[in-house]
Amino acid sequence: MPSPKPQRKPGPTTPGPDSADKKLDELLISSAICNNEDLAPFVRKTFGTGKPETLLHHLKLFARSKESEIEEVCKAHYQDFIHAVDDLKSLLSDVESLKSALSDSNSKLQSVAVPLLTSLDSLVEAGTVSKNVDLAVGAVTHCLRVMEIVARTNRHLQGGSFYMALKCVDLIESEFLEEIPSSALRRMVEKRIPEIRGYVKRRVSKELGDWLVEIRVVCRNLGQLAIGEASAARQREEELRIKQREAEEQSRVSLRDCVYALNEEEGEDVDGEGSDDGFDLTPLYRAYHIHQTLSLEDGFKQYYFDNRELQLKSDSQVSSMTPFLESHQTFFAQIAGFFIVEDRVLRTGGGLISKREVEFLWDLAVTNMCAVLEDQFSRMQTANHLLLIKDYVSLLGVSLRRYGYTVDALLEVLSKHRDKYHELLLSDCRKQMAEALSTDKFEQMLMKREYEYSMNVLSFQLQTSDIVPAFPYIAPFSTTVPDCCRIVRSFIEDSVSFMSHGGQLDFYDVVKKYLDRLLGEVLDEALLKLISTSVHVVSQAMQVAANMAVFERACDFFFRHAAQLSGVPLRMAERGRRHFPLTKSQNAAEETLSGLLKKKIDGFMILIENVNWISEDVPQSGNEYMNEVIIYLETLVSTAQQILPAKVLKRVLHDVLAHISERIVGTLCGDLVKRLSMAAIKGLDVDIQLLDSFTEQLTSLLSDKEAIEMKTAFVEIRQMINLLLSSHPEKFVNPVIRERSYHALDDRKVVTVSEKFRDPSDSIFGTFGARGSRQNPKNKSFDTLIKRLKAVS
Repeated sequence: MPSPKPQRKPGPTTPGPDSADKKLDELLISSAICNNEDLAPFVRKTFGTGKPETLLHHLKLFARSKESEIEEVCKAHYQDFIHAVDDLKSLLSDVESLKSALSDSNSKLQSVAVPLLTSLDSLVEAGTVSKNVDLAVGAVTHCLRVMEIVARTNRHLQGGSFYMALKCVDLIESEFLEEIPSSALRRMVEKRIPEIRGYVKRRVSKELGDWLVEIRVVCRNLGQLAIGEASAARQREEELRIKQREAEEQSRVSLRDCVYALNEEEGEDVDGEGSDDGFDLTPLYRAYHIHQTLSLEDGFKQYYFDNRELQLKSDSQVSSMTPFLESHQTFFAQIAGFFIVEDRVLRTGGGLISKREVEFLWDLAVTNMCAVLEDQFSRMQTANHLLLIKDYVSLLGVSLRRYGYTVDALLEVLSKHRDKYHELLLSDCRKQMAEALSTDKFEQMLMKREYEYSMNVLSFQLQTSDIVPAFPYIAPFSTTVPDCCRIVRSFIEDSVSFMSHGGQLDFYDVVKKYLDRLLGEVLDEALLKLISTSVHVVSQAMQVAANMAVFERACDFFFRHAAQLSGVPLRMAERGRRHFPLTKSQNAAEETLSGLLKKKIDGFMILIENVNWISEDVPQSGNEYMNEVIIYLETLVSTAQQILPAKVLKRVLHDVLAHISERIVGTLCGDLVKRLSMAAIKGLDVDIQLLDSFTEQLTSLLSDKEAIEMKTAFVEIRQMINLLLSSHPEKFVNPVIRERSYHALDDRKVVTVSEKFRDPSDSIFGTFGARGSRQNPKNKSFDTLIKRLKAVS
């Protein structure tokens, strides 16, 4: 190994002008090189100044300073290397022996591991196969689950379980579709899912369409059933009111005879759901549920509402081919059933239809029904038709009010046609009464059975006694009375039926107003017409007068009946009672009877012409005419007492007796009588006494006071006779005496009769045979009376 070169010593330097700076740089460079610092700044600076010699010089010096160190290190490492090589050479034999041992071990290992490697390869291959089989089994299992759900879906579709089918489809789509390993199966399932949904939608839509068709028939039947139940409930209420009225009647007779009974009624469904169990909403709710499942809920709601609105508009149209009277029940029942169904759908449909939508449909139906009622009522000319429709509409209102629907608008339409209904009803009653009166034979009604008596007398409270008569029974009235009473009662019931259940609670005043019109206009005018055109003989007039007395009792019953049906206490109804509404016809009947009796009396009074007014003989038994009149009056009274009330007979008799008095006075004042003798006046006195006796014999008819009042009917002729028989007739002019004894006499009549009554011996011809004789004082008194009365007149 060559020896290292000796280090060269640096030569001496000669200091210059920049020697200090240069020396400093050299120190810095030398220090940086010795300290192994970064020389980059010095390199840049050196090359920047273009004088790298200093840096190179120092680097070379540094390299020479390290050469000895390098040589020493190399020597040390070379010795170690020589020693290592010697060691390796000594280990070479050991390595060879180890190599042969390893080779033998390797051969043995390979001989043993070959079968194991073969088994391992088989194991790895079996693991791979097992893994592939597991994957295949998992795929097949997944497909089997999908196919199982598909099969279940098919079964649900075949069985009509569309909701479960859709749930299976949703399950396949959400959990199995993306993981189906078979692409063919996946494509098939992806294709079938929308087809199944479309099929289900079509099926439920068809079922819904069928249901919408069937529900119209169901609605009609349902409405008829609901209205029928309302009618039955109303009938039960009416029966309860009848029982209450009977109890009130019994309590009026005797509080001790009141009958108390429990009212047993069938339980009613207060919620109004007892009548709507006969319809099935399953197809509707099924379709709604399916559309909810298909996320088509809003569209289905609108579809249902639009279809029901169209159905309602169709149901609200009236067919022009069928009279409304025949179709009104079907018309209103259809609408009632429609809203009963909608109420159920609103309450149980889970939001299928809203309350606002139902109210919209109801307002539409009410508007259409009001328009139909207005149109049909304006055309109707029969009260019964109007009542039938009104009753059915009111039942419709009762039925639907139970479901919360407001029916005020319908009731207002009914109330608006109240006057027209009553005018038509009055017109019908006018025709019925005219027919009833035209068939009257003016004969007392014969009743052979008790039911006839109950139907014609008791039902109108026409009886005068609570004792049931023996049969056959002859009533004091003719068949006209119960016939007219039935017409009036029917009018009252029809009027109350129209006014009741119409929203107005207190309607008695309205019923009473029209009842007054019926009695005061229709019945009164019909009776006046009957009296003026058909009554020609006394028996007819007497029967009509008897009928009028019975009508007076019947009118009391009419107003009580109207009050009872209107729910007004009888005491209030009796408190507001008015005068007898048939006063005109009653007066006309009595006047006609009086007029016919006067004509009959005039036939007997013709015999007064046979009286010898200058006779000297007094007829002890009265004149012939008076005897005939008395016989007729007695016959008349015996007949009239059977049918005429006492007060009517008294009025008629008073009128007839006054007419007899007027006829006698008229005869005395007339041209038929030229002169009057005392015997003739005394004969008239006997005639008047016969009249007095006749009135006194009416003890069963007249009281003492009434008998005295009856005698005032012929007070004029009585006072005239008293004046003529008086010894001082001139006292007639005395106001006190005249007011007390002669207040009924007329001055002119007194003068006329007095001139005829003076003694003929005092006449101008009588003085020839009795010259110088004294004048009769009574004649003188009459002369004085005549002069004074003539002077006054």
